[in-house]
Amino acid sequence: MKRTLYTEDHEAFRAVVRTFLEKEVLPHYAQWEKDGIVSREAWLAAGRQGLLGLAVEEEYGGGGNPDFRYASVLAEEFTRAAAPGLAIGLHNDIIGPYLTKLATDEQKRRWLPGFCSGEIVTAIAMTEPGAGSDLQGIRTTAEDHGDHWVLNGSKTFISNGILADLVIVVAKTTPEGGAHGLSLLVVERGMEGFERGRNLDKIGQKSQDTAELFFKDVRVPKENLLGELDGAFVHLMTNLAQERLAIAVAGIAGAEHLLELTTRYVKEREAFGRPLAKLQHVRFEIAEMATECAVTRAFVDRCIAEHADPSGLGLDPVNASMAKWWATELQKRVADRCLQLHGGYGYMSEFPVARAFTDGRIQTIYGGTTEIMKEIIGRSLLG
Repeated sequence: MKRTLYTEDHEAFRAVVRTFLEKEVLPHYAQWEKDGIVSREAWLAAGRQGLLGLAVEEEYGGGGNPDFRYASVLAEEFTRAAAPGLAIGLHNDIIGPYLTKLATDEQKRRWLPGFCSGEIVTAIAMTEPGAGSDLQGIRTTAEDHGDHWVLNGSKTFISNGILADLVIVVAKTTPEGGAHGLSLLVVERGMEGFERGRNLDKIGQKSQDTAELFFKDVRVPKENLLGELDGAFVHLMTNLAQERLAIAVAGIAGAEHLLELTTRYVKEREAFGRPLAKLQHVRFEIAEMATECAVTRAFVDRCIAEHADPSGLGLDPVNASMAKWWATELQKRVADRCLQLHGGYGYMSEFPVARAFTDGRIQTIYGGTTEIMKEIIGRSLLG
């Protein structure tokens, strides 16, 4: 079915993204995978190309365009290029809204120009060794010491953890408040007591630096409180719908791309004297995946359109949860089935289907696991 989501302007932007990937990312990606981290030059190149801060006001160096469809184009093209290591989506779509919606004018002047130029790489630190989706389990604390906070604790599985110059940390500021006693504090590179642990060894997305972070008596100025004191829970819930939609966009794009690759492969690969595509089982597999992708694409595109509608309130959190769990679980199923159809070649790391199998596995976990998504949906229906 012909997609009607994008305009000529969006497609022109898609061409810009593809050129950027061809020139600035793909020639270096194999080395980044070996290094376990992308180069800072790639972030600066993205800034020069105008790919960072798409929704940030122009006065701070951003694109000044809040239309989420541009972010969706970015997610689709980076997924098709199998280049998740340069986490522009995390920077723009997940962390960006915290800075544009919650930061004071003074904070915006300090942080947003670098955010848009690539000189400031960002991360958000919520997950802890003993606390994932359950915010009440967070143990990192920030004590009020007059003109500053004293931050203590640790975080893990933090994307951009090694490269990040600015980290939004979720910490307890009112211990007896539970989930409603949490605040967002901005920790900057070089603050005494802020240390980075290992660049974690993952099964996929090798070039995406994912790290442990440690905070020991870090003095965080009061000016680095982001949003309301004890308001982190509301702030986090407000931004999660866009985060989950962005993951869903990558999920369906990944499934579609794998289907394209595998469709070509089974037409060319022969077994028993004829192409695999002539076998009924293979045709049924392709037919089932194509149908599932088409149905999922229709729903995700509707979610994107609703979230991008300037006259609306954005995507409903329940629909975002539906899109996230369904699209990412589909991506996982399609990756597994496509790898199987590639046979032994599918198990070889140099084949795109093998990398997609390991790179995409995290999709059903971060941003809220599939099980958490189902719980959110179930509560909305059953109370």
